[in-house]
Amino acid sequence: MNETSDDRARLGLRESATFDRQTIAAIQRAAETGIYDIRGWGAKRPLPHFDDLLFLGASMSRYPLEGYRERCDTDVVLGSRNAKYPLHLDIPVTIAGMSFGALSGPAKEALGRGASAVRTSTTTGDGGMTVEERGQSKYLVYQYLPSRYGMNPDDLRRADAIEVVLGQGAKPGGGGMLLGQKISERVAGMRTLPEGIDQRSACRHPDWTGPDDLTIKINELREITDWEKPIYVKVGASRTYYDVKLAVHAGADVVVVDGMQGGTAATQEVFIENVGIPTLAAIPQAVQALAELGVHRSGVGNREVQLIVSGGIRNGADVAKAMALGADAVSIGTAALIALGDNHPRYAAEYEKLGSAAGFFDDFQDGTDPTGISTQNPELAARFDAKEGGRRLANYLRVLTMEAQTIARACGKAHVRHLEPEDLVAVTIEAAAMARVPLAGTDWIPGLRP
Repeated sequence: MNETSDDRARLGLRESATFDRQTIAAIQRAAETGIYDIRGWGAKRPLPHFDDLLFLGASMSRYPLEGYRERCDTDVVLGSRNAKYPLHLDIPVTIAGMSFGALSGPAKEALGRGASAVRTSTTTGDGGMTVEERGQSKYLVYQYLPSRYGMNPDDLRRADAIEVVLGQGAKPGGGGMLLGQKISERVAGMRTLPEGIDQRSACRHPDWTGPDDLTIKINELREITDWEKPIYVKVGASRTYYDVKLAVHAGADVVVVDGMQGGTAATQEVFIENVGIPTLAAIPQAVQALAELGVHRSGVGNREVQLIVSGGIRNGADVAKAMALGADAVSIGTAALIALGDNHPRYAAEYEKLGSAAGFFDDFQDGTDPTGISTQNPELAARFDAKEGGRRLANYLRVLTMEAQTIARACGKAHVRHLEPEDLVAVTIEAAAMARVPLAGTDWIPGLRP
């Protein structure tokens, strides 16, 4: 007979806070297999996040805007510092890089369809540019990664912007993984890899020995693309203040900062849960670096460097809070996959067969995703309707935007970019210290004011 929690209580049994059942199971798994655990998704441990912040809506000292007759704009220009053709997006929510290999071809097509429907951008991810995504994406950002998988000058020129990836929030300092079962004939051909063999992406660029080399690399990319494309630099949130300063000095038009709540298709769980800093802590550091260099919302188009923040963005409130802290736009990955249909309850029975459940499935690395999103299995991928997935994603992006607008209007702002730290308070000391906003009901910012 299985013991209930009441039975255990009567017996005086206590679970260890240090060696709880999940920890014991992890030790036993490691002892049995001799290999570390790999999974997708991002950090699952509790971390200070956007939920720990609240907005101060307008009332008497400030007046709100009427939603039905007063405008609140959401457009954003990315890459105005050096590029001939910066990106003009209608909304400040973009789609993060997720590779073909990690995702199926129809899933990449759906991301392009959904983003284009609301006039925002999507990003290639590792492994190169697919015809499905380029064909359906009005604005496509090409990721230039340490692996160089699929990289060629023609695709660089076909992109609308280039993102030099130096790190990822789920694994700053670590490379990616793509297990053999997801390296199909097409994936292998695009990446120049043997079919069906595990591969690991490099953690640093092969021609990278220090920050000065980034300047050389950015100039090379500008020459290849005739100075037309905005150049982004993406860093995983860790030493954010210094990394952002170095990226700006190297010539980046846009800096992307990815917090540790950001997802991944596959890496070691010990990495996901123990490396990097929360998104909430990274944004003020990035803003401080940009402000000290005179390029944060400077008001001068050819000096301004835009900041994109990613890692755990789920709803319009998260979008608004990130922008109030100083982001110019945000990027979503995990949330976009959920919008496409990932972890949907209609596949509950199949998730159970895999030893998981709808809402818990994170084994993106296995290629067994019953939704057909994170797989290269042709039968599973055929289940996914790219047009329907694109429609769902577009709906979700519209809701995120409307929610952010609603909050901005409540704070008396005519543009979501006008939100500022003064509009925020924190409900925990940790969040107040990280976000550098006052604890609610006080003027105290831990670490900044006595």
